[in-house]
Amino acid sequence: MLLTVVSVALALLAALANAAASVLQRRAAATEQVSPTARRFSWLGHLLHRPVWMWGSAMLLVSGICQAGALAAGPLAVVQPVMATELLFTLVVGSVFFHRRPDTRAWWAFTVMVLGLAVFLILVSPTAGTSRVAVGRWLATGAVLVAIVLGLLALSTRLPSAPRATVLGMATAIGFSCTAALMKDAIARLSDGLVALLTAWQTYGVAVLGLTSFLMLQLTLRAGTLVASQPALTLGDSLVSLVLGAVLFEERLTLGIYVVPELVALALVGAGSVQLARTPEVSGKHEESVW
Repeated sequence: MLLTVVSVALALLAALANAAASVLQRRAAATEQVSPTARRFSWLGHLLHRPVWMWGSAMLLVSGICQAGALAAGPLAVVQPVMATELLFTLVVGSVFFHRRPDTRAWWAFTVMVLGLAVFLILVSPTAGTSRVAVGRWLATGAVLVAIVLGLLALSTRLPSAPRATVLGMATAIGFSCTAALMKDAIARLSDGLVALLTAWQTYGVAVLGLTSFLMLQLTLRAGTLVASQPALTLGDSLVSLVLGAVLFEERLTLGIYVVPELVALALVGAGSVQLARTPEVSGKHEESVW
């Protein structure tokens, strides 16, 4: 029980750091003036010299450390759904940075999402399983997930903007969930020493898959509005993590007669994420006018 509380606390800190990173880097990007004749990607060099952008990058590092600690202390099926609170923290942090007071609808969305997430985790009540995963299980699960992601990517090329963003959001959510699962497996190797961690294939899998998922997220955000992609990102990450926790780490979930109320709770999380994605503090629609 104590480890679960620690895991939730660290996951909340990771979500807060992610939200701060998002707001700080958006602020830096919004105030960066790039000449029309500038070379491609020259803006990146400019951002690297901006303290605000670098602080945002530092927050991403803090988030990764907190998430790793959360995954080491608790079940994957707890950590990743709690990470969805990044949207809630983005609302709060964005309100402070952009000097905008959230309206009543934003606070209702905040409340609905918190309530839905809390009820869902209480009903599902994931229990800790194993901390390490056999290579054979990784290969079988990975093959299925790669096939699903490739199918979603192929489907996205045939869809208009909003549905394409939703489908890409689903593919990206799978990538982030798998990255978290690899991270949990890699951190477990630390008990055998630092050398074991640095020589484990899972450690490098986290780096490769994490970068790939980040690039997929950029494609998702460019494909359509945040409103179209955010529910798929939020709910997809939570649901895939529940499945991976059960399949890979043998975490036990409470289902049965609780499935219906669990789905209702997830629907509340989805509805709250849609409304939060519409707020300027989360979507970032007003940075240019403010900064």
